[in-house]
Amino acid sequence: MALSIDEAIEILAERFATYDWTYRPEDAGVPGETYFRWFGEPDEMVMVLVLKDVPIHEHFHRHGFFFYNFAYQNDYEALSGSPDDLITIHEGECYVGQPHTGYALRPTGEHPYTVVGVLIQREAFVHEFLPTLAYDDHMLRFFLEPETDRLSDEAIHLCFGEDDSRVRALLDQMIIEYADPKPDTQAILKPMALALMMQVARSFRASGGSDEEPTLSAKILAYVAEQPDAPSLAQAARHFSYHPNYLSTLIRKETGRTFTELVAEHRMERAVALLRETSLSIEEVAQMLGYRNSSNFYRAFRARYGMAPRAYLEGRSAN
Repeated sequence: MALSIDEAIEILAERFATYDWTYRPEDAGVPGETYFRWFGEPDEMVMVLVLKDVPIHEHFHRHGFFFYNFAYQNDYEALSGSPDDLITIHEGECYVGQPHTGYALRPTGEHPYTVVGVLIQREAFVHEFLPTLAYDDHMLRFFLEPETDRLSDEAIHLCFGEDDSRVRALLDQMIIEYADPKPDTQAILKPMALALMMQVARSFRASGGSDEEPTLSAKILAYVAEQPDAPSLAQAARHFSYHPNYLSTLIRKETGRTFTELVAEHRMERAVALLRETSLSIEEVAQMLGYRNSSNFYRAFRARYGMAPRAYLEGRSAN
């Protein structure tokens, strides 16, 4: 018989205390700070943790994995980005941290609470999840190049609003699956975690929008950024129900670039982010961006930056 959500939460809450919570200052890389390594099994891509009604006062620390901490029941507090930045995460909200984000839980102790954490191994994220997410320029920046004007130390505090029921349903399924693991549990958790990340990224984009209606040019730029393969001018024109010549003129007027130049620029920006921020090979990046072969990718990269991908990255790291 399958576990109920309440039973699964209790199992994971008891399991929480069994993990190795050893702080490792020698791994932090920052004097005076501490660091958590991945404390799941080596073959685990995804972990689901539950902290429930336990007095806890974490040290401010950094860590080597992605995490999503959800205020599942009532509120909790946390240090965000620095040892003196205390924030409140309200029920129905989450706090998302990338590897090396500074963080510390501070439950208030004033009422019962439940925090559900979804942890994802960094290397597993790069090789298992990023290929699906990298087609979307917003998602790529969200996971690899945090926008400092909307994030705190490469982290995000997010309310889901209308999407809360979808997020809660995903969390409940993941909690139940992880509480009663089977040989195929990681294979089942992987698509759930991916759906959760995409829901978080969708809500993040929606929360950062302007109240003003975006211009047609801005909509076209967003359309280009969200395509897995390089769209043609004719495809974009059909999508927006305009004549190709009209779109071409608009893009040139408002951006100073042709449609083809705009598409190439977006693909190369993604390429640089993937090569710089991940361990993916040049061939893997080329494939993820829709290039039929590596030669075409090398040619496009040279046309954009005047040098081969590896030489470009080595030059940036030397500066």
